Amino acid sequence: MRLFAALVPPDEVLDEISHAIAPHVGQVPGLRWPDRDTWHITLAFFGEVPDHVLPELEVRLARAVRRYNVLDLAFSGFGAFSSARRARVFWAGVTGDSMVRLADSVKAGARRAGAAQTDEKRFHPHLTLARAKQEVDLRPLVEALSGFSGTPWRAEHVRLFRSHQGPPVRYESLAEWALAPAERS
Repeated sequence: MRLFAALVPPDEVLDEISHAIAPHVGQVPGLRWPDRDTWHITLAFFGEVPDHVLPELEVRLARAVRRYNVLDLAFSGFGAFSSARRARVFWAGVTGDSMVRLADSVKAGARRAGAAQTDEKRFHPHLTLARAKQEVDLRPLVEALSGFSGTPWRAEHVRLFRSHQGPPVRYESLAEWALAPAERS
């Protein structure tokens, strides 16, 4: 099973992203825009995970998630990997509470559970909006959307997803864990 852990923003926040990018969808040759129902913020990609690892993975992820408080986040700006000039991925940036520590903890728990293919790339919080097979110059698109700043929102859960390769690609939610309630000041 191809598995990953992710945050899923609320619909009203995704509506803002949809509205912002709507005039640009389909306007850049070579850029493929996945269905909105696949949008998520990946915390950790685990790759192929054997079925027998799943029970321990769920235990380890539950333990990792409950160590962290809910996250106050917002979408701000757009960008591209590897760069706007030579892009294969177009994304919306995410700002707010430290997702890096949560992502690191989730990855560590997955490794301990036996998810050996866990991605070790440096975590860069983002919402992938489009992909290209060949490098594309997305500087005009990134610049056109540079003033975007979304409504703050609270991430309260982490989900474990199974990826079913397409077409179309489909994600199946296997489990969900609540982050700890926010601490009172």
